[in-house]
Amino acid sequence: MINLSTAILVGGKSRRMNGENKSFLMYQNQTFIERMITQLKPFDELLISVREREPYEKLGYPLIQDVYENIGPLSGLYECLKICRQEYLFVCATDMPKLTTELILYMQQFISSDYDCYVIEAGGKRHPLCAIYKKSLLPIIEEMIEKKEHRLMQLLNRAKTKVISLEYSCFDESVVMNVNTKEEFDVLKEPAIFCVSGIKNSGKTTLITKIIKQLTDRNYRVGVIKHDGHEFEIDVENTDTHKHRLAGSTGTIIYSKTKYAVMKDWSVIDLELLISYLSDLDVIIMEGMKHSSYPKIEVVREGRSNEIVCDPNTLLAIATNTNLTHESVDVVSLDDIDQIMDVIDRKVLGGKNARSISTKN
Repeated sequence: MINLSTAILVGGKSRRMNGENKSFLMYQNQTFIERMITQLKPFDELLISVREREPYEKLGYPLIQDVYENIGPLSGLYECLKICRQEYLFVCATDMPKLTTELILYMQQFISSDYDCYVIEAGGKRHPLCAIYKKSLLPIIEEMIEKKEHRLMQLLNRAKTKVISLEYSCFDESVVMNVNTKEEFDVLKEPAIFCVSGIKNSGKTTLITKIIKQLTDRNYRVGVIKHDGHEFEIDVENTDTHKHRLAGSTGTIIYSKTKYAVMKDWSVIDLELLISYLSDLDVIIMEGMKHSSYPKIEVVREGRSNEIVCDPNTLLAIATNTNLTHESVDVVSLDDIDQIMDVIDRKVLGGKNARSISTKN
């Protein structure tokens, strides 16, 4: 794989956000720029292009200040491309909270001697702030600045540009979405996430099915992620996908008109990756994961246990049919789904029971 420098451009004035700095909007418990850094830091170099240094100094990455004013993102691209260590520079905007490392790795595969620019196309639109630029473009950019040609689309037209369409890729178009207005930010809704935890055979699955019924009756879209402490095999023997895996395939995907399934080997558990598969839903329930930092309801069932095993600081409540009490955690009846849903409404959904999700078409 070709080495790659990366840069985040944060120089916009956020006029359509009423001047609010988009870099510090919150999404899934991180600011936008923290999310961008998380996705870009696996690469060889990370630069941050800024108009003003002060808000970003605490991030700990090189800050590249715009020299040219009022020429838009071309200035940030130019300054970063001049000083980056590698021949190729991936550039993105700070307001792309769904951008992933995997997309950039995908783009890297297209790099060849035939092109000096690689740009994502989604929904028929090219995204010059989700693109890889080569240092050989510097003279063209300098000429554009001198001629007062400041639009990045003009650069794409002058460069030897490879257009990378997402239409037939595994990536959803939302991976390159920009958040430009408060309305778009409101739409950028993360799923509510919590766990139902406890020891083996404590009744986690039974409780989850009850919770799912309650939520879907209110028109919430619900997904479940289950941890299996043992190796599992979901493929049925003698099916095509089973034969593919026996032949040595590391991953297989099967799909129909209404659903798809992914089977892929891994060596490191990546919960964020699993969550991303369900990120368009309203609620994600994770079964198990008692040692995770995610908020959770712990099930303590008579005859199976009489004490909690999770960190109390992560507990929303203890659902039990024993006489267990706790000084700092709510204790609710395992047999009273209304009590349990009250906890979920207050502590997970933030009172969203009252919002009554619009009926599905």
